[in-house]
Amino acid sequence: MNLVWERLTLSSLPLKEYLSSSYLHRFLVGILRPWRQTSILMQWGDVIAVGLLSLIYGLAPFVSSVLIGLLLAACVGFWILLTLSDEATPANVASVTPIHLLVLLYWGIAVIATALSPVPKAALSDLRTLTLYLLLFALCARVLRVHRFRSWLITLYLHISLIVSVYGLRQWFFGAKALATWVDPESPLAKTTRVYSYLGNPNLLAGYLLPAVVLSLVAIVAWQGWIKKGLALTMFIVNTASLVLTFSRGGWIALLVGLFSVAVLLIYWWSIEMPPFWRTWSLPILIGSVIGILVMGVIFVEPFRLRIVSIFAGRQDSSNNFRKNVWDAVFEMIRDRPIIGIGPGHSSFNNVYPQYQRPRYTALSAYSIFLETIVETGFLGFTCFIWLLVVAFNTGYMQLRRLRNTRNREGFWLIGAIATMLGMLAHGLVDTVWYRPEVNTLWWLMMALVASYWQPLNNKNHV
Repeated sequence: MNLVWERLTLSSLPLKEYLSSSYLHRFLVGILRPWRQTSILMQWGDVIAVGLLSLIYGLAPFVSSVLIGLLLAACVGFWILLTLSDEATPANVASVTPIHLLVLLYWGIAVIATALSPVPKAALSDLRTLTLYLLLFALCARVLRVHRFRSWLITLYLHISLIVSVYGLRQWFFGAKALATWVDPESPLAKTTRVYSYLGNPNLLAGYLLPAVVLSLVAIVAWQGWIKKGLALTMFIVNTASLVLTFSRGGWIALLVGLFSVAVLLIYWWSIEMPPFWRTWSLPILIGSVIGILVMGVIFVEPFRLRIVSIFAGRQDSSNNFRKNVWDAVFEMIRDRPIIGIGPGHSSFNNVYPQYQRPRYTALSAYSIFLETIVETGFLGFTCFIWLLVVAFNTGYMQLRRLRNTRNREGFWLIGAIATMLGMLAHGLVDTVWYRPEVNTLWWLMMALVASYWQPLNNKNHV
């Protein structure tokens, strides 16, 4: 069984040997190496790459999607330049991971879905956008292998999210005009302020802040010194409060999954040092505590109770009713094109969905990233997506175990990445803010963070 699992997760795939013997890899990688050796700027290539990534993660909450797209294009162009001018050293070969292979496979399926799409022009436009995100992952995975770059990008994002959260809290205290109907007008919470900060939508804000909550919690134990730990604690409290005040039910589910995952992984990390009692009972105590807190919140906090109850209100809640009507149409779309889908992106969806939609229930997406994946690339693409997740989480676990055995504190950031991804997927069950650039760029940052720790099974070196 272990051999089957290793084959499935590509854990024992001899990537280094394959790439070393690949004519295509040897021809492309390093083709511009002589030019790079004489270029002053390219001597600082990785630093420039970090600068471009810093612009994306520093400006994403405050600027338009068009500008983010231009920055993504700049990152992609620079990644191509770096790759073509790289030296084919063992370190550069090792930067290609099983996660990269699954990302490439998914892109290939998306290309086929585009070619066979009923709306090929719209699909081609969104295929370009998907390509930008996937190559952003490639650039992030490259630079995050360096400790100081990893630390810089995480710290930058946490400081930017703190600014976003503070403005969100200001909206709660001083009021903010709802830019759309975010709550059932017949609900007792219809007039409750739902903060959205600079992002213009409370669900989007919740999706953006989830990684900040998880990473700031991890920073409390990862950062050295009381001043840094105090800053991390402040970030955690402010980010959590702002996320809660979005009153996003999907965001709350993601928050619960993310924090619970961090707690479980931290217990795993510290378990080798725990006394036998805590090693046995830590997890049951944690589960009981979470259930107890949730029950107390439902009983004593009315806004929390009303939002939780609305999840189970069925079609009596307008938001639930809207999603169910959209999902009914989406199921019909999947039934008609189950294998390869309609092509990637919201443009394809917007062109095809009107043929299936229920009257008065227009939608820009399937309101579930899993359904959206099936609609766009069929069950073929969905299978690849699930395979990608399996490989990514298996890679994360394997590297976390390696770092845990050596007590390498870099493992804390890996814990944060894994927990964030689980929380974002939980949110994605009922929403598609995951596809917005502010959130999608963070998803690929977390995926790249996991990939950056990868080492082959037979590699005994440490990060």
